Amino acid sequence: MSVMNSSIVLTIIPSDDQNINNVGASSLRQKINAMFIKRIQHCYSLLSLGRENIYGARNLLHSIKVGIALALVSLLYLVDPLYEQVGENAMWAIMTVIVVFEFFAGATLSKGLNRVMGTILGGGLGCLAAALAQEIGGTGRAIAAGTSVFIFGAAATYYRTIPTIKKRYDYGTMIFILTFNLVAVSGLRGEEVLALARERLSTIVMGFGVAILTSLLIFPIWASDELHNSTVAKFSTLALSIEGCMDQYLKTFNGKDDDEISSTSDSCKKVLNSKANDEMLANFAKWEPWHGKFGFYHPWDKYLRIGELLRELAAFMLSLRGCLQSPLQTLLTPQQRFSAKEPCEAVAMILACTLREFSESINRMRKSRPRALVISKVQIIRLEISEAMSSASVTENAHHDELEISTFMVLLMEMMNKVEQLAKEVEELGDLAGFLPHQ
Repeated sequence: MSVMNSSIVLTIIPSDDQNINNVGASSLRQKINAMFIKRIQHCYSLLSLGRENIYGARNLLHSIKVGIALALVSLLYLVDPLYEQVGENAMWAIMTVIVVFEFFAGATLSKGLNRVMGTILGGGLGCLAAALAQEIGGTGRAIAAGTSVFIFGAAATYYRTIPTIKKRYDYGTMIFILTFNLVAVSGLRGEEVLALARERLSTIVMGFGVAILTSLLIFPIWASDELHNSTVAKFSTLALSIEGCMDQYLKTFNGKDDDEISSTSDSCKKVLNSKANDEMLANFAKWEPWHGKFGFYHPWDKYLRIGELLRELAAFMLSLRGCLQSPLQTLLTPQQRFSAKEPCEAVAMILACTLREFSESINRMRKSRPRALVISKVQIIRLEISEAMSSASVTENAHHDELEISTFMVLLMEMMNKVEQLAKEVEELGDLAGFLPHQ
């Protein structure tokens, strides 16, 4: 009976029929958008699972490479002709391989060069200090040795506290202090300290050579590739999260799953907590030789600057999440929520498309559209948001619903400012790194 009545009403009042059709079409459009975003998130989870499998395979490969390096350096002990040449000092070669072999090739090269240079400088100055103490003789010998140990130890320790030195040469400075003290002090009691230092240095260089050759020649794992790929992935992650934010804002709360909210929030938190990893990878990448698409003096500092802006953008997105999950949002009626529908959809589209364009540009190492075109579109959308905010007429006595909408739009404008800064940094990265022209 209710069906018959509704059909009669629909026949008599065509204007209501149009309204119902519009509501139905809008609801259908929202369901299609929600299904599309869920499909994207499912694909992203599959990519994350595949990335974890790749990381597991690389961990296994690193373990095999360490085993190969240890087997090769152990030949100094196992093969009699080699053992006769180096003797018990072969242990220093094995220790060097164990200490300097790292996961990334740049980390291995950094640690190995620091160890070799620290050993050379510490051993050389230690031999000079021991020889000077021997020349003085008597009671002054101990005083001279103690004074040299104090001066060089204190000076090297002070330089370790300087940020630029600590970031790249901390391990080498520590090895310098250790080697200098061992050689300078032991030289007072031994007569062949120079020959002993030379033999130990030669075995350390052997261990360093084995570690470097194994790391660089057997399926090398580059820190530069890791930093490059992680930066590209951050753009895609934030683009997906922006679409999720807009979808959540423009639909009813009953249609949003808590798991979807938490998954996109976790993605933003991963981007927000990536600073230490980015700085570590950039430091290792600066030590790596020319390989693939990355040459000497590649602008890795620009990657750090882009990562900083992406973390700031992720912080604004988490603020958006907090705004959307606020209890005051439940007080908004569907009409109030859809009052900002057009500017919000425009912002979501321009931000997501721009971030994906930047991701594709860095991934392919090809310049994106000119920055002026990107900024002009962003500025047009910002003007629309400003007009929507002025129409809300927020005052001191404004209602909670008006304040919520205005807060949401202010956060969107801040996100657009960050995207403008990202456009500038990505363009400068393309110029410094020699990206191919935009097609």
